[in-house]
Amino acid sequence: MPVATSPPFPTYPPSPGDGVLLRHPHWWQRKWVRYGALSSLLALSGLVILALVRRQTGTEGFLVGLGLAVLPVPWLIAAFRWLDRVQPGPWRNLVFAFAWGACAAALIAIVANSFATRWIATSVADPASADTLGATVIAPIVEESAKAAAVLLVFLFRRRDFTGIVDGMVIAGITATGFAFTENILYLGTAFGTDQLTGDRGIASVTAATFFVRIVMSPFAHPLFTVLTGIGFGIAALSAERQHARRILLPVCGLLLAMSMHAFWNSSSTFGEYGFFAVYAAFMVPAFALLTWLAVFTRQRELRTVRAELPAYVVAGWLGPGEPFALGSMRARRMARDYARHHHGRPAAREVARYEGDATSLATLRQRGRRGKAGADFVVRERELLDGLWQRRHVARPALEYAARAAAPVRPVYTGPAPVAYWPAYGRPAVPYPEHNPYRT
Repeated sequence: MPVATSPPFPTYPPSPGDGVLLRHPHWWQRKWVRYGALSSLLALSGLVILALVRRQTGTEGFLVGLGLAVLPVPWLIAAFRWLDRVQPGPWRNLVFAFAWGACAAALIAIVANSFATRWIATSVADPASADTLGATVIAPIVEESAKAAAVLLVFLFRRRDFTGIVDGMVIAGITATGFAFTENILYLGTAFGTDQLTGDRGIASVTAATFFVRIVMSPFAHPLFTVLTGIGFGIAALSAERQHARRILLPVCGLLLAMSMHAFWNSSSTFGEYGFFAVYAAFMVPAFALLTWLAVFTRQRELRTVRAELPAYVVAGWLGPGEPFALGSMRARRMARDYARHHHGRPAAREVARYEGDATSLATLRQRGRRGKAGADFVVRERELLDGLWQRRHVARPALEYAARAAAPVRPVYTGPAPVAYWPAYGRPAVPYPEHNPYRT
């Protein structure tokens, strides 16, 4: 078999279990215990928050609020899923984030805000200003902290799925979407109950005004605030493990920015008759546009990382010549999935999608290693990703090579070294280590 001569990539025998990470014999039991405890906690929180909201709005108001509050949810989730398409995270993380926001964070906010407002009214401030002080000071601190807890949990316990700014924005945005969903049920249901008492109908009703402000004008408000926390965690995820102060201070700074923006938005009603519209036009819309630009820019940077880092694996024989180009283009990725679906069915398209996600994770991992920011599990994680690519290559490689030819005006030609290295005893390519990998042996 041919052996690579330039550059000399090191070879090494497979780890015990052929790349499978050895685990504690009862790891699956511990995993399901954790899943069961977390699911029970979220389910209990959901039942309690359901009872609290229904008690405040009534059954009819709850149903009306639920029907209206659900309208922006699919659009917001679709937007965050679009942002996450380059390196999609597991669905279980998104389900957890939405459930935490809709159940646990909402329950914490309702209980803490009510307690704090009553305490302010009876002990500190003028009772007439207790609601205003609670909305502008207490609510931003409590709500953003409760939503940030979901981002923190994913950051700590799903670290492999939390690799950068996009992951932080997606988890934070989905959490805030769930929180806003529950909060909108409460506000819209209460408004409907008020209209039932006053007899107001149509455009002049409180329900219509609440729907216009919360669903039409500002469905992105809560995601916008919490995304700042997610960005802080995302930048911390890009930092080296030895940068302890940076990994702590950046999420805290993001949380403080989220609280400040939330407080400024809640205080807009105190700025006069047109204060709300002034804050909306001069502050919220530009902030939303800026963060949207940052999200798109970060997404494109992930694609550039894929195109820059994966050619090393082409040299070593893990990837085909056209794959870095195809994997670095969302159009080519979609064409590859369509090709697999057309020729082999939906299971093949899902395998290609997993191949694309693993390849993106591999490119991100290699970039971190080349910059000296890889963790101690760099070698194990790289082996797992390469094994995943190798197992799916028979379905994914033809689809990606087709997409590379179809998406490019001229078929991309890789001009690097041609020889391919193999493990003599196992028939697999060698692994090209990053030049500056601190854990290279």
